Amino acid sequence: MPNRSALTQALLIALLAGLVHGQKRNPAPPPADARLHEIVGQVSAQRIGANIEKLVSFGTRHTLSDTLSDTRGIGAARRWIKAEFERIKPARKVKLEVFYHRTMLDSGANRRIVKDVEIVNVIAIQRGKRYPNRYVIMAGDIDNRVSDPVDYTSDSPGANDNASGMAGVIEAARVLSQYEFDASILYAGLSGEEQGLFGGKFLAQTAVEEGWDIIGVLNNDMIGNIEGLDGVIDNSSFRVFSEATPVTESDERRRRRRFTGGEVDGASRQLARYVDRLAAHYMDNLDAVMIYRLDRFGRGGHHRPFNDAGFPGVRIMETHENYTRQHQDIRVEDGIPYGDVLSGVNFEYAARLTAVNAIVLASLAWAPQQPRQVTIRGAVRPSPTLSWESGRDRNRAGYKVYWRATTAPQWEHWRWVGQVDSYTFENIIIDNYLFGVAAVNKDGHESVVVFPGAD
Repeated sequence: MPNRSALTQALLIALLAGLVHGQKRNPAPPPADARLHEIVGQVSAQRIGANIEKLVSFGTRHTLSDTLSDTRGIGAARRWIKAEFERIKPARKVKLEVFYHRTMLDSGANRRIVKDVEIVNVIAIQRGKRYPNRYVIMAGDIDNRVSDPVDYTSDSPGANDNASGMAGVIEAARVLSQYEFDASILYAGLSGEEQGLFGGKFLAQTAVEEGWDIIGVLNNDMIGNIEGLDGVIDNSSFRVFSEATPVTESDERRRRRRFTGGEVDGASRQLARYVDRLAAHYMDNLDAVMIYRLDRFGRGGHHRPFNDAGFPGVRIMETHENYTRQHQDIRVEDGIPYGDVLSGVNFEYAARLTAVNAIVLASLAWAPQQPRQVTIRGAVRPSPTLSWESGRDRNRAGYKVYWRATTAPQWEHWRWVGQVDSYTFENIIIDNYLFGVAAVNKDGHESVVVFPGAD
């Protein structure tokens, strides 16, 4: 019979072997992916500046402006944008799918549509290799305007609003086309924004009709101004606007939230937190300022039609706006220059916000599918249990669970739990915290955190 010392040694070796084996089977992914740092470094302020200058050169890009000229009006602008997408040469043998996305509006559709007009979006799709029907979308607006929203002939440079966002979309496509992703990335130049968000409405409608699985929409609207009308000059922060909960949620879900919480934990708010987290991790001296509003007070942007259709979407933009440079006739009044001209755009800042978009698009397009049917139980218990449907996903290494105080704006704590479909939090009172779960791949890319009951 072996002695106690030999048995102890054998048990220790077996235990260690089991631990090592377990780690090999389900190790925690790395905390960062060097490719995202690489993507940040590839975004070019010079190219973005050149694209903004080109868009400004069309004189006006008003939705109702000239469509026949090769040098002036929205027709020339959208043909140039389409040509720029087509000029991109992906590193892989998968071409960008570039096309116009068209719909007609009759005169009188609203008070800003004073004649029949064709709304034309310019779309480029980088098709995912595993989940071609899953999309992350980066959008910018092609159109602009001056003081009078139906003045479609006056010069309207639209340098910041929104040549900056459109230039960022083109640059993101140039950079990310050098990589291969699991989900599809859709780059959108949307039209009709100033006349009533028509381009976004039409694309969101198409997404619903064709059954797209949209992970998130990043609407970039004014990403180049650093000199605010409030006197602040700031190139080290940007705003992320997001709605609290989906407008499409059921009455039953709304009723349950009254008792279980989640008033600030809808899918769009989780997407905004995702943007904040990646910016903090990969961007130097650039802070995401979370704004708990759908959009600016009393105003709207092209993420809203996607939110209206039930898709998560956020608005990314500068922190300090300058209203003398938005929707203004070019003039000098009381010594104050008005107009959205090139001198009001900081190309380096626009490049940094474009880089934020690029790393968010990349990380989401590399990430596994998010958990489904997430639930939590734990009333009058010391240890709540979070559960979810795992499903089959070869791209998934496992899951991370998150929790935070009910008053905290960001997720404060997380734990790697591996390839499981539930997790029990020991000695944590469910009343005092909010919980969520994200799927993670082997490179550390995460899905958006899913709040219990959010789907």
